[in-house]
Parts: sequence; C-alpha cells; structure tokens
Amino acid sequence: MNSSRKNPKTDGERSLGHNPFDDPPPETDPFLEALDRVSHRDPREEQGQTSAEVRTSVSELLASLGLRQLLDDPSQERLQAFRSEIGANDRFGLALDSVSDTLPLLLALYRHYFRVESRGIENLPSAGPVVLAGNHAGLLPFDAAMVLTDCFLHTAPPRWPRGIVDRWVESLPWVRDFFAEIGQVIGTRKNFRDLLNDGQCVLVFPEGINGIRKPFRERYRLQEFHTGFVEEALRAGASIVPFAVIGSDDQAPLLYDVEPLARWLGIPVAPVTPTFPWLGLLGLLPLPVRYRIVYAQPLQVADAYGPEAAGDSRVVTQLSETVKKRIQGLLDDRHDRPLS
Repeated sequence: MNSSRKNPKTDGERSLGHNPFDDPPPETDPFLEALDRVSHRDPREEQGQTSAEVRTSVSELLASLGLRQLLDDPSQERLQAFRSEIGANDRFGLALDSVSDTLPLLLALYRHYFRVESRGIENLPSAGPVVLAGNHAGLLPFDAAMVLTDCFLHTAPPRWPRGIVDRWVESLPWVRDFFAEIGQVIGTRKNFRDLLNDGQCVLVFPEGINGIRKPFRERYRLQEFHTGFVEEALRAGASIVPFAVIGSDDQAPLLYDVEPLARWLGIPVAPVTPTFPWLGLLGLLPLPVRYRIVYAQPLQVADAYGPEAAGDSRVVTQLSETVKKRIQGLLDDRHDRPLS
C-alpha cells in the first residue's frame, strides 16, 4: 500500500499489511509518543475519573490472579537469571513483573494446550544481536507466544525474543500496553534498529499480515516477504536464524476473508472459520493442535557481506529469498522429519 496517500478515508488503513521498513526512520519513536498520549490525555480523566478507576489493564488482571505462585523452581530460576541479564530498565517498557505474571499462562499453553516440541534451539546464539525470522499463521499470535516461550525455556542464559508487531496494535490500548510490558515492540525501522543495537534477539514474521490472511488451502505456503529485516541485520552485524512453526496453520482454518468488511472496520482480516463467527468471540480461540518449532542454522550475513551491503537491493533480495527458502524447506519436511 502506498504510504504517501493522503486520502482521509484510507489513512486509517495504512498500517494494515504495510511494510514498516518502507518508511524513513522517524525522528521520534511513534510508539513511545502514543504511550505518552494515552497516559496524559485520557478523556475519562477530564470527567473526574482516572484511567485506573475505569479500567484494569491486562497485566493488572493477571497480577490479581496470582499466577506467578504456580511457577516451578526451574522457571523461577530462569526468571531470576533473566532479571539479571536485562537489568531494571528497558527503553521499550518491558516490565519484569508483567513477564512473571504472564509466564505461567504461557507455560500452560506451551505444555498442555499446544504441547510444543522443538528442535535446533542450539542454533540460536546465546548473546548478541540476532534476527529470528519465521512463518506466521493462525489469526491470533499464539505462534509468536510459543516461540518466545520456547526460547526462554531452552537457552542459557535465557533469551526473551522481542517480537515486532504490526502498527495496527497501536489502536488497541489494552493490547498495546500489555504487549509493551511483556517486551513486544511496534514495528518501525527505528525500533527494530534500536533493539538490534541493544544486542537483543528480535522476532520477525517477514510475511507480515499476509501470513494470517492466507486461506486454509494455502496453509504452509509462505507469502511474499518484506526485506527490511535483512537490511537491519546487515547494518547491526546480526545473524539471521530462520525457523518454522508447524501447527499454527491448522489452529484456525481460514475459509474466507471478508476483505470489504475488514477494510470498513479497519482491521487486518475479517475471518470466516469453522468456528467463527458461529461461536462468537469464542470462535477465535485456536484449536488445540500440536506445535513443532524447528530452528535452522544461522546465516552470518554480516560476516559475509558487511554493513554496506544493506544498501544493495540485489544482495538484500537474494538474502531474503535464501531465508524464505530455508523456512519453506522446514515446512515442506514437516511430515518427513517428525521430532519424536
């Protein structure tokens, strides 16, 4: 979508399926600006009510449930090690208390609902900037949540990938704030670059929104890739680790996308699945499919080409296609190489 259009009827759609790397780096971080507006210009405060009085955030709700008391000793130890690794402050708003309160829910989904198995996690560097690039499917980002959990459980010291999320999330205050508190970041080139410069592991889905839009008949077939993740990996001297999530394409079979309705509502997709809209919002819950996550060997793109290659469109496109082929190969092997 052309980001230079000024039609007021379509400006609200610009983030949907939009490649964030097409835009020049902003002088200020739009995500942090949005958070500032929310914290200082809540119209309900003008009516004598504070934000805390009229709503409870997702993180506050999870904290009130006391779920962190359910964490076993190994998980507690990993959290403590993670706390030591990242320190007290994070420029994007990651809150260790929110991570602690959310982790029990993630572990329950990981161990009992999706029954995740993984292979190749040793290919993820234990430190330094790295881009985790994989396939995306399933309407809601359970695939991202399970990759995050898998990395946290099986790396030493524990790594907590920083997921790049679509800008549309900025329009959802509760979701936006919660995502920020558990370390996920709105997709802008500046944010991506800052994360890599901080030595973070950055989780990206180069298909973008198109990954969750694909119909069931095209499951496990990658859509067109955005290439900005390769440019930023080259600039930051980061390796790229391709990975595949097997199972997410089956969790919410998309029979039809009512695109005119999605555009009118300003949402990424208006899905028709075997359960939605027939079961209401419950129909958006994923089927309890088994997940398998496979990590390929890292591509040391910076060592091979150097940061100046980020400006060479031929090299960037070639590397993006290489990543795509590796991920597609992992998906194609899903029946031939079971994990167990």
